[in-house]
Amino acid sequence: MCAQQPALCFSGVTHHYGEHRALDDLHLTVERGQTLALLGPNGAGKSTTISVLLGLIRLGAGHVEVLGLPPKEAVASGRVGAMLQNGSGTGLPPGVRVNDVLCMVRRLYSRPAPLDLVVERAAITTLLHRRTDHLSGGQAQRVRFALAIAGDPDVVFLDEPTSAMDVEARRAFWQMIRALGDEGRTTVFATHHLAEADQVADRVVVLHHGRVVADGPGATLKAAVASRQVRFVSQHPELAVLNSLEGVTDVQVRGTTVTLDSFDADASIRALVRLNVEFKDVEVTGAGLEEAFLALTSDPPPAADETGP
Repeated sequence: MCAQQPALCFSGVTHHYGEHRALDDLHLTVERGQTLALLGPNGAGKSTTISVLLGLIRLGAGHVEVLGLPPKEAVASGRVGAMLQNGSGTGLPPGVRVNDVLCMVRRLYSRPAPLDLVVERAAITTLLHRRTDHLSGGQAQRVRFALAIAGDPDVVFLDEPTSAMDVEARRAFWQMIRALGDEGRTTVFATHHLAEADQVADRVVVLHHGRVVADGPGATLKAAVASRQVRFVSQHPELAVLNSLEGVTDVQVRGTTVTLDSFDADASIRALVRLNVEFKDVEVTGAGLEEAFLALTSDPPPAADETGP
């Protein structure tokens, strides 16, 4: 059981799809007002985690609370909003005007958010009189988000929310998510856009094989990965020499620009000097969130079969 009453709490949650273990003894607590990004490769458990929080899955083991309640009760109370992946369709009733759909959904709640506020937050003013089957993919996403916040929820779950949105729409969308956090609302979103997670979320949780393999601000996750990038200019880069440098794990050469991935940047630079490699304009940077993500979710190679010949 969860001792406090945070926004969300997983305790020892395990769930299987047949032989596949989607969640493996998952423990996770999310405080109220946090914006949490769920990252992980396909099949890591991101969508399953959100489905559990919405009460859509009956657990095999463990305990889950949303706002101190069982998930189904929290959803029934109207305090939870969700925008899930919708397959190949829009997830909206066809042939209906956006304004009619929004008004219908608001009537399902005892205390819906003001209509004007929902329309403004989702940026759908120009779409209200459009039919749902005449919307682009990005426009449909914005309408679906409006439906998710129509009940003025305390917690919002979003699964790949900016898919099909253009750059400008994404920027506006995340500004609004930050505004929800400033109001003390909790947002959990699953995404493949690592840059968005780094820029928007207060906290990033990386799932792999149904377990939490990293948890913290994006900057902390990046700092936890030892790899560094060494970038410099060399007029005559020799790939064989660069690959042989101490600490180097990967080499990229584009014209005269060389980028080295290294677990010991200082040793790699000393080796450049020792081997009389001509270089200039050296820049050493830490791993980005993408590099950290790959390092955290890369499975080790299978062990050699010691019983073989």
